[in-house]
Amino acid sequence: MGYLMGLVHKDEGSAFGVTFPDLPGCFSAADRLDDILANAIEAVGLYLDDQPVPVFRGLDALKSDSSVASDLAEGAFLIAVPVLVSDQTIVRTNVTFERGVLRAIDDAAQIRKLTRSAFLAEAAKREIAGR
Repeated sequence: MGYLMGLVHKDEGSAFGVTFPDLPGCFSAADRLDDILANAIEAVGLYLDDQPVPVFRGLDALKSDSSVASDLAEGAFLIAVPVLVSDQTIVRTNVTFERGVLRAIDDAAQIRKLTRSAFLAEAAKREIAGR
């Protein structure tokens, strides 16, 4: 998993907007600050669906970009967005849990009518997104 820098803008009376200088045309928005990251992750994943992931510039390179520097000077700020690209290839892995935690996982998965694997995958995605 890599990271992409998002540029967050907020005008008075509007939602937070996120643009991605390294992904022209990719945009996200959120009404609440707490939702910016999760929405940005989703937007990037959808944008990159079925295409190769480009090489993203680092923080220093972005800050030296005159357009980004101008936005930052006007009050925008940068966030690091984890790049979670959908890949339908299933990979089997072995993980170790304390027995009580595994029982709790299985109980929670059963209540939600999910397999253990599906439950863990969704929980991991939420955790990465900060939800």
